Formats: sequence, structure tokens, C-alpha cells
Amino acid sequence: MALTLYGGARSRASMPRWYMEEKGIAYNWQLLDMEAGEHRQEAFTAINPFGKVPALVDDDPALPGGRLQLFESGAILLYLAERYGGECQNAAERGLAQQWVLFANATLATALFVPSNREREFPRLMEVLDRKLGEGPLMGNSWSVADCAVNAYLAYLPIFFPQIDLSPFPQVQATIAATQQRPAYQHVMGQR
Repeated sequence: MALTLYGGARSRASMPRWYMEEKGIAYNWQLLDMEAGEHRQEAFTAINPFGKVPALVDDDPALPGGRLQLFESGAILLYLAERYGGECQNAAERGLAQQWVLFANATLATALFVPSNREREFPRLMEVLDRKLGEGPLMGNSWSVADCAVNAYLAYLPIFFPQIDLSPFPQVQATIAATQQRPAYQHVMGQR
């Protein structure tokens, strides 16, 4: 059984990679040279025909065909959470995990990286998230795939948007600071 995660520098591969580090899931990291176009070569497009990262390959004789190939960071996170992370043990947990991962990748990412949405949606989302983050982990009593997905995007704020004033959102600020101090996050983001 072997997991291989394919990614590029400064890509969404950091989310599943961070999750695997946090959960102690053994994996091989395959850094692709995006500038040289490695993600467009046949060796990689056989894994993800769209030529995008991240992609995950799970080689395990117990799987149908002995292998599973996945792309899209959210799909990878949800698969890892259920198969290797001990999460998503029932339909309710699976639904909550899907809710937060989809929120992070669709709603939160769009509010951050699309300029017109950043002006319109971002403050409203931060207000709600600030309250929600004050209640503790997003799916219960401990850090989960939901926290990984949401907190990864929040931690992008000081990197990509240092001009944004987060002082009205103290729980968001505290979450960013706590995320940046996590050893697994530091390892994946190259701060350690």
C-alpha cells in the first residue's frame, strides 16, 4: 500500500499534504516542476487528464484494480479523511466534512481570489466564520479535515493579501496564528 501526492510549489497540494502530516499518514511527495510543464506530460496526464495539481495515487491491492487516482484537493481531502484519517464514520460526519471542504474550495476561495467577490462577499463570510471559529473545531472536539480546508485558506490571507485588515475578526486572526504555529503546517509550508 502506497500513497503518492503530486503537487507544485504554491499549489492546493499543500492542503492534502498538510492533512496527511497532521494525521501521520505515510505518503510519497512528488513535486512537479510546473514551469517546465511536468504537469502537462503524459506521465502525469495519465493520472489527471486535466494536467492540474494536486493528484493522489493510492496503490493498494485491496482497491478495485489495485489503484485509485484522484484529482481535486477537496476530493483528495475527503478520501483521506474517510480512508486514513478515521473521520467520516457515518453519513452525518461525511455530510459535515463535505459541507466544510466544499465551502472552503468553492465559497471561501472565490471570496478571497476573485477581486469583485473579495469586496462583496469577504466581509460577510469573515463575520460568520469569526463567530463559528470562536466555538472551537468545525466538526466537533478535535482538528479535522474541515479545519484543514478552511484554515488553509485563512492562512493564505497574510501571504497573498497582507493589506486586508483582519482586526474586526479576532477569531479569524487567532486561527491564522494557531495554524501558522502547527508543526505539520510549518513543515508543509517550508517554515521549518
